Amino acid sequence: MRILGIDPGIAIVGFGFIDKEGSKCTPVQYGCIQTEAHTPDEERLLHVYEAMVQLIDKYKPDEVAFEKLFFNRNVSTAMPVSQARGVLILAAHQKGLPIGEYTPMQVKQAIVGYGKAEKKQVQEMVRMFLKLQAVPKPDDVADALAVAICHAHSSTLNSKLNEVLRK
Repeated sequence: MRILGIDPGIAIVGFGFIDKEGSKCTPVQYGCIQTEAHTPDEERLLHVYEAMVQLIDKYKPDEVAFEKLFFNRNVSTAMPVSQARGVLILAAHQKGLPIGEYTPMQVKQAIVGYGKAEKKQVQEMVRMFLKLQAVPKPDDVADALAVAICHAHSSTLNSKLNEVLRK
């Protein structure tokens, strides 16, 4: 199964494609979509949408996982980031892809085993899980890969639960 993890944003959208075979996760491609500051939001949103559609068409994920938005301090970015998340969900939905959503705490729990883990702990575990030479940069990329890994672990659990419930 190929999973696309997304860390939504308006300036930087982190993305990471991983392949899951059994309990093993292998990186396929990862990076970020960036938009220029001081560009009208509608142009930035169009760029994010079109870039994501191209990535989906090229790497053909089976499922997509998003980090749920959480605004603690910088509430002024909430609207543009929410709009970017909306166009990203639209791109995935238009391609008929199942979508999973995880809170930052759920991602940290899945990756580190502790829901209040530090960002650096999550990044290092992503590096180790995927056997990468270095932690992916910028942070949004490592976050997107963490979301994909979280979804990979969760989808295994969910499929096993569904099997039990069908019996």
